[in-house]
Amino acid sequence: MFKLNLKIAWRNLWKNKGYTLINILGLSIGMASCILIFIFIRYQMSFDKGFENDDRIYRITTNFTSADGFFQSQGVPKPAVAALRNDFKKEMETVGAIRQDGGIIKIKDENGKERIKTAENIYYAEPEFFQIMSFKWLQGNPIQSLSKPNTVVLAKDMADKLFGDWRKALGKIINFDNNQDFTVSGILQEMPQNSSFPLNIVVSYQTFKNNNSADFTAWGSTSSTDECYFLLKDGVSIDEVQILLATFSAKYFKKDAISKEEIRAQALKDIHYNEDLGNFAGKIMAKKELYGLAVIGLFLLLTACINFINLATAQAVSRGKEVGVRKVMGSLRKQLIFQFLTETLTISVLSLLIACVLTEIALPGMKSLFSDDISFSIIEHPVIFVFMILLVIVVSFLAGFYPAMVMSGFSPALAIKNKITANTGGLSLRKILVVVQFAITVVLIIGTLVVLRQMNYMREKPLGFNPLAVAMVSVPADSSSQLKYQILQERINKIPGVLTTSFCTNAPSSTNNNESNFSYDGTVDANFQVNTKPADENYFNTFGLKLVAGRGLSKSDTIKEFVVNETTLKKLNIVDFNDALGKKIRLWGKNGTLVGVVKDFNNLSLHEPISPIIITTRKDSYHNLGVKLDSKEIRSAMHQIEEIWNSTYPESIYESTFLDEDIRQYYETERVMGILFKVFAGVIIFISFIGLFGLISFVAAQRTREVAIRKVLGASTIELVKMLNGSFLVMVFIANLVAWPLAYLFISKWLSGFAYRIDISVWPFLAAMLISMIITLLTVSVRSYKAAVANTIDALKYE
Repeated sequence: MFKLNLKIAWRNLWKNKGYTLINILGLSIGMASCILIFIFIRYQMSFDKGFENDDRIYRITTNFTSADGFFQSQGVPKPAVAALRNDFKKEMETVGAIRQDGGIIKIKDENGKERIKTAENIYYAEPEFFQIMSFKWLQGNPIQSLSKPNTVVLAKDMADKLFGDWRKALGKIINFDNNQDFTVSGILQEMPQNSSFPLNIVVSYQTFKNNNSADFTAWGSTSSTDECYFLLKDGVSIDEVQILLATFSAKYFKKDAISKEEIRAQALKDIHYNEDLGNFAGKIMAKKELYGLAVIGLFLLLTACINFINLATAQAVSRGKEVGVRKVMGSLRKQLIFQFLTETLTISVLSLLIACVLTEIALPGMKSLFSDDISFSIIEHPVIFVFMILLVIVVSFLAGFYPAMVMSGFSPALAIKNKITANTGGLSLRKILVVVQFAITVVLIIGTLVVLRQMNYMREKPLGFNPLAVAMVSVPADSSSQLKYQILQERINKIPGVLTTSFCTNAPSSTNNNESNFSYDGTVDANFQVNTKPADENYFNTFGLKLVAGRGLSKSDTIKEFVVNETTLKKLNIVDFNDALGKKIRLWGKNGTLVGVVKDFNNLSLHEPISPIIITTRKDSYHNLGVKLDSKEIRSAMHQIEEIWNSTYPESIYESTFLDEDIRQYYETERVMGILFKVFAGVIIFISFIGLFGLISFVAAQRTREVAIRKVLGASTIELVKMLNGSFLVMVFIANLVAWPLAYLFISKWLSGFAYRIDISVWPFLAAMLISMIITLLTVSVRSYKAAVANTIDALKYE
């Protein structure tokens, strides 16, 4: 029976090749988009999976609450690890610390000659960390390999890179930062890309403790690079632990009126999705973005299914006699429903096959867009195959069930007499579906226009400094390297194309920020913290910062003078900035004089408001050399800068970035979402309008004789086109009215994530209406005009 139904389905589809092509094209593009979105979401949801007891693994985080706001860090004070281990013996099975660092790794050959020099991230980890996280060991084990100082564990691919073959790495020596030798004591399986832990080089934590013993008594210092994990004991409630952690925080952290510190527990499964807290891999994908992609995928599929339903119900008239004859011959309604569903299933399967080809074609672009190794392999990931099967079933049901119910319900007598009218199948429902389809399209058009406008606003908004043609060149921060700073700066300043240079910790806007308490004019500490930016006297000229009162910093290697931004003085309730000049400020235990006020500049992304800022000289905190360049000589100047840097620091590795590129990275998520909106909005517009073209084609075919009679009675071509177009334009207009409030809610929510954002104006809504109306008019008019100018004799000669 199924074979017969399949044969009949194939014949019907072949008979109506035009409509079949429109349905397959719409469904295949919609399915391909859904598969791509599913592949990406599956990849993101796979992060940090596969650990034993992963439901009981937690990270300790630190919350800072002050009058100035709330801040979270994934780091913990170094002494907190031992205190947790001691105070939570009943609740925590294991507690382990891990710290991220970086430096230069060198490998020498048997003759002592340097063979490899590379800059790498390293991690100091306690053996307990690997008892919590069940990474696979190829050689060694946590206790054996990470208990002694100056031992190092390598991931398999890193061992291959450094020694050629990981099997020969055990016992070999690695030099770190020219002053420490580590012995390879274990090999880990290579780290997967879908992990928040890119642990390629892991050094025993005891090595770090031996070199920084004083830090392990400092509860007042928290670095985001110091992380702590624990394994919750089986049967213990995490809510109970959270309550106990509040008591623990009150016990150990210093109490003051400025800020409150408290540690909390964060589930392992939440790390990859939390925007407020980072991870070692630097890979974060907020769940709201994944939900947004899922909704877009649903819209795409829904749009394609609406096309199918509209065309199938419109075609019902032409299949009336077939249904009537089959019923007269004894076919039951359920048999007819099965027949029509078989046709839909056939189209769905064909669409899926084409969708797989389209997915393979589009996948490299998606990999490039997200910079991830996303795989379309049903062998490696059987869940993708399961999804595709479910996709076919869902599409077949959504697209085929209603048309099957309509056509199988025809009265045999009316069908055979050809009394089934064009309204059969629910004209009102088809109108509703068209309105829904175009409402989705309009929402995406409005969303795309707003996203692009906000991105353009962020690119063009003055930041209070000039990031163009400024190179940030990393400099070694150890004391011996600092002795060469002046020599390096003098040589670089002589390069043609170099306008000015400045040593600093970071650029005016940076993701690496330090906050600190301070006191003003001899009073107690201010009730807010400041963002600190150590820099030399050339900082203001190099980055184009403008002073609104006083002067810049004098030449010095230590803290003597301070420059603050306008926000700092406003928060101190100082109206006349000149009144603050000459006042004393105490920062980091050092006293200095306030000599200038700089105009406010954005020190963070435009998601955040401007922070209170203090700029001061402090040579031992400089990590970068900012170089302002002539835009016409950037290439040659950068080449010479690298040569001079390498000759000054031959033992180190040269690294540089451009400040404007660093700032663009703040908005990478928005950039990606903007591209996705453009692509998927374009896809939905295409699907919607090919469906509209198919629908008007069928309507025009059904009204051929009516059009011919009207022409005979004197109707002009323009009047006939207007008659056929009118209802579609009305439906698209209604779709816009439906879409506007939905789009407003969406864009308002999205824009609320920016401290600096565009105002919501009416023009994106009007533009979306204009775009949808023009495309509808063009699409419908092309087919309407063809019907209106057709030969009337051909339409009437059989009447």
